[in-house]
Amino acid sequence: MKKRLIAAVCLAALMAAPIYGTPQASGNTANWEPIANPVPANAALEKRIDGILAAMTLEQKVGQMIQAEIRSASPADVRKYALGSVLNGGGSFPQTNKQAKPGDWLALADAYHEAAVDVGGTRIPVLWGTDAVHGHNNVFGATLFPHNLGLGAANDPALVEAIGAATAEEVAATGIGWVFAPTVAVASDFRWGRTYESYSENPDIVKVLGAALVNGLQGRAGSADFLRNGRVIATTKHFIGDGATAGGVDQGDARISEAELAAVHGAGYRGTLGAGAQTVMVSFNSWQGKKLHGHEYLLNQVLKGRLGFDGIVVSDWNGIGQVSGCSNADCVPAVLAGIDLFMVPEEWKAFHANLLAAVKRGQVPMTRIDDAVRRILRVKLRAGLLDAPLPSQRNAARPPKPVGAAEHRALARRAVRESLVLLKNNKALLPLKTDMHVLVAGDGADDIARQSGGWTLTWQGTGNSNADFPGATSIYAGIADAVKGRGSVERSLDGSYKTKPDAAIVVIGEEPYAEGQGDRRDLNQARARPADLALLKKLKAQGIPVVTVLLSGRPLWTNPELNQSDAFVAAWLPGSEGAGIADVLFRKADGGIAHDFTGRLPFRWPAEPQQAQVIRDASAPKALFNAGYGLSYARPATLGEDLPEFGAAEAVTAAAEMILFERGPVAPWKLSLGDKGGWSLPVTGNTTTSANGAVTVSSFDRKVQEDSRRVVWNGSGVGQVFLNSTSPQDLTALRKGGGALVIDMLLESRPTQPVELRIDCGYPCGAKGNLSDVFKRAPLNTWFSLSMDLYCFEKAGADLKRVDTGMLIATSGKLSLGITGVRMVPGMAGKAVIRCEAPRE
Repeated sequence: MKKRLIAAVCLAALMAAPIYGTPQASGNTANWEPIANPVPANAALEKRIDGILAAMTLEQKVGQMIQAEIRSASPADVRKYALGSVLNGGGSFPQTNKQAKPGDWLALADAYHEAAVDVGGTRIPVLWGTDAVHGHNNVFGATLFPHNLGLGAANDPALVEAIGAATAEEVAATGIGWVFAPTVAVASDFRWGRTYESYSENPDIVKVLGAALVNGLQGRAGSADFLRNGRVIATTKHFIGDGATAGGVDQGDARISEAELAAVHGAGYRGTLGAGAQTVMVSFNSWQGKKLHGHEYLLNQVLKGRLGFDGIVVSDWNGIGQVSGCSNADCVPAVLAGIDLFMVPEEWKAFHANLLAAVKRGQVPMTRIDDAVRRILRVKLRAGLLDAPLPSQRNAARPPKPVGAAEHRALARRAVRESLVLLKNNKALLPLKTDMHVLVAGDGADDIARQSGGWTLTWQGTGNSNADFPGATSIYAGIADAVKGRGSVERSLDGSYKTKPDAAIVVIGEEPYAEGQGDRRDLNQARARPADLALLKKLKAQGIPVVTVLLSGRPLWTNPELNQSDAFVAAWLPGSEGAGIADVLFRKADGGIAHDFTGRLPFRWPAEPQQAQVIRDASAPKALFNAGYGLSYARPATLGEDLPEFGAAEAVTAAAEMILFERGPVAPWKLSLGDKGGWSLPVTGNTTTSANGAVTVSSFDRKVQEDSRRVVWNGSGVGQVFLNSTSPQDLTALRKGGGALVIDMLLESRPTQPVELRIDCGYPCGAKGNLSDVFKRAPLNTWFSLSMDLYCFEKAGADLKRVDTGMLIATSGKLSLGITGVRMVPGMAGKAVIRCEAPRE
């Protein structure tokens, strides 16, 4: 008995204690509450790992530490390099086919598995990871659940656990065994474009719901179902402080104390690690100026040491390249800091060679390599992968509930109902009777992509149509079904109608976005989408009762929209089952209440456009609605129609910088391209080509993932790329303030024909300048800022009071350039590359 006790103690020490690197005295681990690991140490499993490690070459061990993207690593690559993992990024599919069937995914999983177990006799299967963050959202026909903030509004742990189990079934049915979820960020600034990935501003809610999703994905630790029978490995992310960055800037700096980092932003890890999450993904952000991907104190001493985490620490997409002194292909500091598995999607071959060289030079000790591989093998063994047959031969590949099953869609529809938050219901307008004539207006009403948000088939959730969602229902389809046989429905984008309606349901709000491209400068929705407010005003002026349904990935300042609405519903990003909204908006056929509103705000609702931060003390400004607020049919209340509007949609009257493009188009601006086959085609997805192929726009990385666009003209005819606004913009204040159009660009090839730069004010109104001379002198393959005095456009005939195209570049020749930022900057005219003499006011 004594010998067994000693062995168990030694085993626990081996699994929990850091065994490499030099500790950094940069914090106080006493801030962090230790977490009891619900998955006990297993001597037999560790002995088996010892045997596998002893038989592996250094090259194979380094291979196990690499995760490559399926577009850049074939099954043959997995076999040759003994790769430990692959992933499919957002918008990546088998054979690049967006409509790939579950069987296509399964066939590719089989190919990777066969290749991995054929490597040098080690027979270590590859682990495939995917971002299934609101259902199996990369797969055509899958069930899409509400994003996390909607689940936070529902605040139902049993519901979230059931969603995790349903997601696991759909993921496992495609042969994939690992999910990069849940996100347990505590969003503290709503300008952050990943706010919708956060359950709540309340860390206690994040803790409980994060644990519930882990239980659903993996099965409950200690049960016979744990990581078996259609369950998948969960990832808790992003460690740590991603929701606390200054200004809500994605991948920015969390300038908070260690005590706050642990107490508030560590809450989700207390829940998820306490539930047995087997992997932790490192965050892109910094804490007090130091990038987490190179933070030895937080990764090694806190996470692996104080918190006792014994699973895999995985990096995020090229996150190591942001560590000081590192690149995407070479980062010894990240290895020493405690990352075990490296997500290096494209440059994995160079990373393999560089890490091998670093070990041979003595920069990385073998103890660090062996620790990383031991953790990877431990998780693979716990999941039963080393003893599993081909993915297609596993029971999970033939579940009773296939991808997009009716049972899963019913669960998602229930989640939609529970997530809705009623903010206004004057004169008890809701619930509506089913025998009414209802007008359904707004461009979000019949758009499943819009209601699903980012991380939907594509990374940003753009480039999708209703045809991409077989089996799903739009909000309009749900409303039409609700009144079928008793009432009638009329669909209109702009609020026009043939028969005056008894009520109008207007679906407005944000368009899809994901990390980086979803960041905002403020929360003023009327400024971002003035057409939505104009639509509400139009209907209100006609005396039509208006029900506004807001689609959004965060709380927004919507006082003007609230004033124009008789009822107002925060619907968040409900996913594929839009009919769940009609379930709550309408009465039963007999006039009774079908479903009441049970959702409550997961975040406070701003009273002013700049009220974006969660301040956790008495100095916090008064919110319009506090977190936890929500009306119901059983608890009615009246909201006045005189909420202050602060000049919501008025023209800019002072010279202020206007951002048109920063990582992506900034509302109200949209990126489009065209040629003679069609002059205006929205740029969606990773790559978009004009109708006749004259110009192609594709995403690429400058500093962070897909923060820039490459524009290539092939010389086959005139092609154009442009930023156009959904409503004309008044640039006169900027012109009077000495403003200039500034484009941050990279010239990759000289133009073969003249190039023009335009600003339009409702074509043919507009003006252009010639860039040919500039491009003759500009440096090649070096980022620079091209700027043109706004007065040059006005002088050439542009009406700057109504600019609807803020930048247009066109040529008929060959040209390749990169664009990372477009903005109108006051005070720049005198320093502009292209200047005009003008009276300055």
